[in-house]
Amino acid sequence: MAGLNLAALFKRYDEHPAVLREVTLDIADGEFCVFVGPSGCGKSTLLRLIAGLEDITAGELRIAGERVNERAPAQRKVAMVFQNYALYPHMTVAENIGFGLGLAGVGKVAAQQRVQQIAQLLQIEALLARKPAVLSGGQRQRVAIGRALVREPGVFLFDEPLSNLDAALRAQTRVEIARLHRDYGRAASVYVTHDQVEAMTLADKIVLLRSGPEVQTLGSVAQVGSPLTLYREPANLFAATFLGSPTMNLLPMTVAAIDAQGLTLCSADGHTLRAALDGRGVDVGQPLTLGVRSEDLRLQAEAGLGCMPCQVQWVERLGDMTYAYLGRPGHTTPLVVRLDGRSAAAVGDGVQLHLPATACHAFDAAGIALRRLAP
Repeated sequence: MAGLNLAALFKRYDEHPAVLREVTLDIADGEFCVFVGPSGCGKSTLLRLIAGLEDITAGELRIAGERVNERAPAQRKVAMVFQNYALYPHMTVAENIGFGLGLAGVGKVAAQQRVQQIAQLLQIEALLARKPAVLSGGQRQRVAIGRALVREPGVFLFDEPLSNLDAALRAQTRVEIARLHRDYGRAASVYVTHDQVEAMTLADKIVLLRSGPEVQTLGSVAQVGSPLTLYREPANLFAATFLGSPTMNLLPMTVAAIDAQGLTLCSADGHTLRAALDGRGVDVGQPLTLGVRSEDLRLQAEAGLGCMPCQVQWVERLGDMTYAYLGRPGHTTPLVVRLDGRSAAAVGDGVQLHLPATACHAFDAAGIALRRLAP
């Protein structure tokens, strides 16, 4: 089987609790997979396990169908792009890109041709005679990517490659990496980042990793899926609150009634609303955590079904959109609603917040999402 396959991988240091636990994952050839999660969740450690820079405590790692647990990094057909570029300062760009070809015994003429092809692909032909010291951060990153590409590996590994760039250059380089994968994406690619925008825009598949005590009982992987699946259909409370900025709005509710169209939920202050959620396995009187994305909320002047009275506490105007922060009596955490940039919402306004039944998520006491009913 081609691609990359991880089966029940564990990583533990001495007698400490597992850093990574029960990581099972398949990444196909040509697939761009992004590891994302909070600091300390093991993203880079997992990447290093794949590269062979760390030993696997338990489980099995296969590349192109072959077990590689005991193989040295050079024998794994992987190429890694590091966060700090790791270029040789005394070599030219051409020499940096072609260095691995020389070690592999590729002839000089063939190596030069291959370096030229990669330079054209990355649009850095004019830089081949220069040394890293005179390059910008973005140019150095292209050289580092070129050095990985030239080897034609079975798996590309990227360890937070854009974190040293400023915001504008990071956005530009992100687009270039996406283009490069589209034009050249024959191998599986694994990309580590803490940046949600990078994860959402680059990934075919996101692997969301969690940290803390939950790892020991639930495993390291919180959810795997396409970017929109993780955003629109989070499998658990961790996924719901990690992805998205602002984070998903959460409200404590109690199940008041259950029928074929979903649940009737009641807040502590007596307001009721409908949620198009599957009620199987749910009991009347059961507490749930209701979740709604800021873009799914609506403000209206009149009270109605599925509405809660709120007061605007703060307004952020970002040009194309406006975020209104709404307070409710007895609640310290405001609800955030995304509005049109031309919204007239102002601090102190009394509003009715409408929560559409089809936009509602809910999570049980264990943080597991209830299944949403088909629209």
